[in-house]
Amino acid sequence: MSPIKPSSTEEEYFAKEEVEKKRKLHSDQAKEMSSAQKDELKQLHYMKCPKCGMDLMTIEYRGVEIDKCAACSGVWLDDGELEKLSGQEGMMRSMFNFFKDV
Repeated sequence: MSPIKPSSTEEEYFAKEEVEKKRKLHSDQAKEMSSAQKDELKQLHYMKCPKCGMDLMTIEYRGVEIDKCAACSGVWLDDGELEKLSGQEGMMRSMFNFFKDV
């Protein structure tokens, strides 16, 4: 007899529970961290490529300032920049807000 697979509703429920646990853990860790530690982390990581660790440079693309890595050519967007580039700010914003809640 084969095991009973969970329904997609059950999978979604447990996925949301897992995301919520991780979000709470991250929030608790951020609250415990002192402002000096936060400043130190920001200095270490500010304008560094998350992929290769090299410095990022700010370039203008279609009227939007985005961050690009000169080493690996990775492109990184801040909050709202994808919406501006796509020209669909309202629709994209609501879609991303939906996924933030998941």
